[in-house]
Amino acid sequence: MGAFPEDDEIKGSRLASLWIAEGFVKPKGDKSLEKEVEDYLKALVERDLLLCNQGYLREPPNRRALVLGLLFALWGLFNVYFNIYNKQVLKAFHYPVTISLVQFGFGTIVVALMWAFNLYKRPKISGAQLAAILPLAVVHTLGNLFTNMSLGKVSVSFTHTVKAMEPFFSVILSSIFLGEPPTIWVVLSLVPVVGGVALESMTEVSFNWAGFWSAMASNLSNQSRNVLSKKMMVKKESHFSSIFSLCRNLLIITVMSFILNIPVALFFMEGVKFTPSYLQAAGLNVNEIYTRSLLAALCFHAYQQVAYMILQRVSPVTHSVANCVKRVVVIVSSVLFFHTPVSLINALGTAIALAGVFLYSRVNSIKPNPKTA
Repeated sequence: MGAFPEDDEIKGSRLASLWIAEGFVKPKGDKSLEKEVEDYLKALVERDLLLCNQGYLREPPNRRALVLGLLFALWGLFNVYFNIYNKQVLKAFHYPVTISLVQFGFGTIVVALMWAFNLYKRPKISGAQLAAILPLAVVHTLGNLFTNMSLGKVSVSFTHTVKAMEPFFSVILSSIFLGEPPTIWVVLSLVPVVGGVALESMTEVSFNWAGFWSAMASNLSNQSRNVLSKKMMVKKESHFSSIFSLCRNLLIITVMSFILNIPVALFFMEGVKFTPSYLQAAGLNVNEIYTRSLLAALCFHAYQQVAYMILQRVSPVTHSVANCVKRVVVIVSSVLFFHTPVSLINALGTAIALAGVFLYSRVNSIKPNPKTA
């Protein structure tokens, strides 16, 4: 609060964004970060430490619902277009590591602009903080890379059906590294997830092992990132407190992922392949590849930003359910756009897997009763 002049009038929404961005507000149970901020403001007002016109605290529910509905719509829209443009590029240009480099490079430019225009405060990071974030950046990079590898090998719908197994990896990693064993209900909810993916895989027209294992590796990488984030956020050391907030964390990781991807793409794996001369020699439409790559990168970072904005406003359970619905939208949209052949068994397997994910998101929110002595 010392950053504002005395007797200055501060918008509650701005204060909420600052507290969340600085990592002052931590998620508790199923409450959203925005609700936590509201509770803090109410407590300060009740103790006469803050004067409030109650405008923010009495924001009309229909307005909040409208904003949230718009964010959910944008989340789905950006996801759909990212997968469509990305698939179109990868079908013609078979270098997924280079495409990942382009996406992180575009994201780095966006982050630099956001810092330059003070949309987000540029953080001062020590060597210890960089070392702490590095594992997150590595698995974040691998998650995007393996997703692109899978999309380049199999259909979008199949990749996202396999990626529905993310809860399976989340349960295993949380049990091993966080000491959080799953309840029997969580374990049972994973049965239709695994069974649905197996059923869909057996009848998938575009199936190949490279695409399947790339999608599975993406699941492992993304859930490793989530578990690492959770493990670091529960630490009490002060050098973590200003870093592990939602959006700022993503911005820093994006820049680090770009730096990590440069030597991998250019020197160890694919070389310099994204030049106009190379694309022309390969018989590709340069403007079309560049335009679609740019749009895919834009949608990639837009949907991630929107996802974190939604997470600030809703509980983790609601976010998980919405993510399941979003995956359904992406699968259906890709099938319609690319005219992907789908058999009845295909559709049944995908439906069973997604139903299992929805069930998992519900039962995972049920807290076990503490044992009494």
